[in-house]
Amino acid sequence: MKEYWSSLASLLGVLAFCQSLLHTIFPPELRFAALKLFHKLSHCFSSYVYFDITEIDGVNTNELYNAVQLYLSSSVSISGNRLSLTRAVNSSAITFGLANNDCILDFFDGVTVQWEHIVTQRQAQGYLWRPLPEEKRGFTLRIKKKDKPLILDSYLDYIMGRADEIRRKNQERLLYTNSRGGSLDSRGNPWESVPFKHPSTFDTLAMDPLKKQQIMEDLRDFANSQSFYQQTGRAWKRGYLLYGPPGTGKSSMIAAMANFLGYDVYDLELTEVHTNSELRKLLMKTTSKSILVIEDIDCSISFTDRKKKNSGTRNHYDFPDIRCGGRYSSLSGDDGRGGGGGSITLSGLLNFTDGLWSCCGSERIFVFTTNHIEKLDPALLRSGRMDMHIFMNFCSYPALKILLKNYLNYEENEIDDTLLQEIKEVIDKAKMTPADVSEFLIKNRRYKNRAVAELLETLKSRAEKNEKNGGLRKKEMGLEEEEEEEE
Repeated sequence: MKEYWSSLASLLGVLAFCQSLLHTIFPPELRFAALKLFHKLSHCFSSYVYFDITEIDGVNTNELYNAVQLYLSSSVSISGNRLSLTRAVNSSAITFGLANNDCILDFFDGVTVQWEHIVTQRQAQGYLWRPLPEEKRGFTLRIKKKDKPLILDSYLDYIMGRADEIRRKNQERLLYTNSRGGSLDSRGNPWESVPFKHPSTFDTLAMDPLKKQQIMEDLRDFANSQSFYQQTGRAWKRGYLLYGPPGTGKSSMIAAMANFLGYDVYDLELTEVHTNSELRKLLMKTTSKSILVIEDIDCSISFTDRKKKNSGTRNHYDFPDIRCGGRYSSLSGDDGRGGGGGSITLSGLLNFTDGLWSCCGSERIFVFTTNHIEKLDPALLRSGRMDMHIFMNFCSYPALKILLKNYLNYEENEIDDTLLQEIKEVIDKAKMTPADVSEFLIKNRRYKNRAVAELLETLKSRAEKNEKNGGLRKKEMGLEEEEEEEE
């Protein structure tokens, strides 16, 4: 045993002597150069190439790092062995991520890539105006050299796109409104926001199913047509005009559109906007993938017809003014383009929806609602501004079946055929709005059979009342025609 320990001590002594001799013969600079040369030779003969994606790029956050983290969260939730769980601000879901110094394989167009999440301690920092995190985080991407063009040209762009989809799906949507009097918040933003949690969807919307399908297809085509809009030289935006009597579901339609596309909603209150310049600034502060809404636009603007006024040898158009602060503002000092004069004009609103400034941002939808389409100026209704006009009508028989299912959990085959036939005959004559029918069903939802029977009686009485009023109206019109003939 003593011989064993003595031999081991002699061996360690020889190793220590050799190490000191190497340090004397090969200084640290030479060893570093040799190690560097060895790495270069190994890289030359290696079939792999490595890319480092750090969390902090200088003093700014690396967006590619966040995108890779989100993208991998959709893969490691199934294939990963050790995961980290996170929940972001304004997020409605828990996301999975790679644990520290763990690896995962990904596949793209038949190419296999390896991601490694590397976390190390950051060295001691000097004085910085913005302190950095104590841990240094990053991803290392390992690919084969022959796959380098495919990865750099397509794979990273694919990751950014998928990350945007995941972020939009997980993050809560927001409902914005412009600040009172055009005031700005602490960050210089003229919009105030709250979480958007409206439950309306196209499944619960009381409307003809064929019409809903047409609207959904149009929205889907718009969201997936970025290349088409670039190819045709058009701004990536679309306008929808919702018109019809009050209570026909115009606001619910807007909420269903936002939930269908996953867009934020900007509710623009025109009475708080005082100049065309202020209107443009509001548009500039909106984000892409959003719906900009002006509700009851006929109540915000005085839509008198534009008339020509002669002034010398030139003709000028009398543009309607937008009501500001509960009063109509004048056009003095404003040519419809600038912001001086304390008013905004119809010309400014048209440029807002279809002018050069409407192109700041992409994938944006404009929605106007009105109860009286006949009051709107034709220039506001043309294609390119309001591309699709959607008439929100009174409650029809297909819409009523949706309401019965929503509020009473009734299917069509669960109601007596005779009762359904009677409802079908009077529903169009009754001219009840979906809001009126919904309120009636809410009050009687505990007694389903009685609710349907009483609804039928209400529809019949409304239909008789409408027929009586229609007959009186026709009679009055006939008397007026006779008086005109006598005169």
